[in-house]
Amino acid sequence: MRATATAHKDFTIAKIDDRVYGAFLEHLGRAIYEGIYEPGHPTADENGMRGDVAKLVKDANVPVVRYPGGNFVSAYNWEDGIGPREQRPVRLDLAWHTSESNAVGVHEFADWCATVGTEMMLAVNLGSRGVDEARNFLEYVNHPGGSYWSDLRIKNGRKEPWNVKMWCLGNEMDGPWQVGHKDADEYGKLAANTARAMRMFDKSLELIVCGSSHSDMATFPDWERIVLEHTYEQVDYISLHMYFRNPEKHTGNFLGLSEKLDTYIDTVASTIKQVKAKKKSKKDVYISFDEWNVWYHSNKKDREILNGDSGWPHAPGLLEDIYNFEDVLMVGLILNTFIRRSDVVKIACIAQLVNVIAPIMTEKGGPAWAQTIYYPYYFASVYGRGTALNLLVDSPTYECAHSAKTVYVDVSGVHNEEEGMLTFFLVNRHSSESIDIDISLQGFAGGTIVDHQVMTHSNLEAVNTAANQTEVAPRKGSGASVGNGQLGAKLPPYSYQMIRVKV
Repeated sequence: MRATATAHKDFTIAKIDDRVYGAFLEHLGRAIYEGIYEPGHPTADENGMRGDVAKLVKDANVPVVRYPGGNFVSAYNWEDGIGPREQRPVRLDLAWHTSESNAVGVHEFADWCATVGTEMMLAVNLGSRGVDEARNFLEYVNHPGGSYWSDLRIKNGRKEPWNVKMWCLGNEMDGPWQVGHKDADEYGKLAANTARAMRMFDKSLELIVCGSSHSDMATFPDWERIVLEHTYEQVDYISLHMYFRNPEKHTGNFLGLSEKLDTYIDTVASTIKQVKAKKKSKKDVYISFDEWNVWYHSNKKDREILNGDSGWPHAPGLLEDIYNFEDVLMVGLILNTFIRRSDVVKIACIAQLVNVIAPIMTEKGGPAWAQTIYYPYYFASVYGRGTALNLLVDSPTYECAHSAKTVYVDVSGVHNEEEGMLTFFLVNRHSSESIDIDISLQGFAGGTIVDHQVMTHSNLEAVNTAANQTEVAPRKGSGASVGNGQLGAKLPPYSYQMIRVKV
């Protein structure tokens, strides 16, 4: 089998916003406690934050982390997480049927973000609360001093404001599972009023309004249209969420879910244009895809806690999907889609970062390690910075549940002009055949392969564990070559590759 692609220097999609490689941390399961925060751990710093986890996060060059939720935020009082730890209240978290110690709040999270070199993206509670709490939280976080909330921040040990620019106006408010669930009109009015109040404080904030929790919601895509009709001039992004599942163990359909993702993005992008035209607006609203990942492996195990059978445990193991090699391919396809839709998708957050449906896993008192999906996320985040190329791809296809013509070879290309570097991310969806690909490099002078990474495995179910952390890991590729303006490579069946070319 053969496939071809054309990469032209001047045929581009958009400059990729670095924040499309963001992540998410929620007060859920062991994401915070025993995830990033574990006092007494051998690698813990003076703030109780795990150094081994911090290193994996830093290595991935994570640009932004969304916090503190998620479903958790819709009944969260941010004031519970400030002040002396011994005076912070323990609360019951209705979203995940657990208890919350509030040992970690905005101060601890901000310090951790500084340690790992990432930016904060904060969410306000528009479920059980509203405008007043949002403006107070904003004042606490961003005002220099001389007001009640900013002076309280200073009293609590932080003199300089954090100047957080990205703020989420609630979470998944279309979902009936959400504390304070609202219909589109009700939420749109509240979000618009909250956004107006926050902009009275600072016009330069980047505000993110809730879109649909997934594209199968009964209210999709009317939700987006109605919410944007209320908020279009007050917000900058609309959030989308999607989780990818394969309970039927049908690999072809599973890997075809990226086609459904692309349609989801396309539908919302069209809805944004419709509202913009209706309002005769000159501003653009973009997409923040601030929750995405594979999630289905842990569902049966989670039900006992979520049903309340275990009482109200603190930081139990929840949503701890153990990812396999098949999931590597899916995550690679998702990231390729975001790169190709970089004209409209400006922020995205893998959900979540540690322990909870996460690329990083930890053992209490023990090691931290990279799950299988860490590697495509790492490669895209570290090397996928630049301008997305609009590739012309000709590949054999197959039919799946989501598209009649799903390409076997899925490829994205990024040109980093400052570094003189072309990076291609490639996935072969074929179960049994290698595919040779030739990529025509037009408008690029020269060409030398400087890095070639390949991920394959004979077992789609292979996983990484604390005892065997590199069962599924990248290896140096071979056989790729550049000559006469062509990049050639062989893609083994069910494989992920990254090829970097100096031009």
